[in-house]
Amino acid sequence: MMNNDLLMHDLRDCKREPSRSQVACSQCSLSTLCLPSRLSEEETNRFEQIVYRSQPIQAGEHIFRSGDKFSSVAAVRAGCFKSYVIDHEGQEQVLAFHLPGEVIGLDAIHTNRHMVNVVALDTSTVCALPFNSVLEMARSMPDLQYELLRMMSERIFALETMAGDLSADERIALFLLSLIKRFGRRGYSEKEFILAMSRRDIANHLRLAPETVSRVLSRFQQREIIAVNRQQVRILNPGALSEVAGHWQDGLENCRTDSWLPVQKLAEC
Repeated sequence: MMNNDLLMHDLRDCKREPSRSQVACSQCSLSTLCLPSRLSEEETNRFEQIVYRSQPIQAGEHIFRSGDKFSSVAAVRAGCFKSYVIDHEGQEQVLAFHLPGEVIGLDAIHTNRHMVNVVALDTSTVCALPFNSVLEMARSMPDLQYELLRMMSERIFALETMAGDLSADERIALFLLSLIKRFGRRGYSEKEFILAMSRRDIANHLRLAPETVSRVLSRFQQREIIAVNRQQVRILNPGALSEVAGHWQDGLENCRTDSWLPVQKLAEC
């Protein structure tokens, strides 16, 4: 088994000693969303032995940086993370936001190095999983193997079948509907939530100008679809939001992350 210090050091800023006395996977409220979701009780007990839980990670701390050697993935326990890259012009491009129960780092498998940066947006914690140990267990646990493949397939689905040209209204509606679904699966309110990400990060992620995001949110408020107060969002009319999203929302039902969002750059409205 991988040494605790080495594993936590691999998660960039998580250099504190991990606690092994916290909630076990079998008792975790996120167990139905995370890698052990399909495992039997006996398999879950075995899986718990390779999990190292971090102490709180503060906003602005990175768990991975582009170029880091790949040896582990991270399952979000609490908080919110942003993954991003720096393009050839030195500009940040936000790729995704990661909520509790979502696994970060699988994109590094093919290069054996992390290609993206992952930073905490608020006080967060993760479960660090040495990937070689995960693979070894997956050989004898078909359901764990399936869950790994499902997560990878979800990303492929995002890139190959959901790419397309959407209006700004459709893209923002899809983003909000994605959050509704994801918060709902975690037992949170689907009608009211706090956005950990900034308006600028959301605009960057959606490949829109911040001014465009503000205009669309204002239109949605005027139509009484949503109500926005700083970072707090209330969904007043989810049916109308679905109408704006149209057929693009069909891929939301089985997706657990926001990685399904179309990746082609949109024309500004």
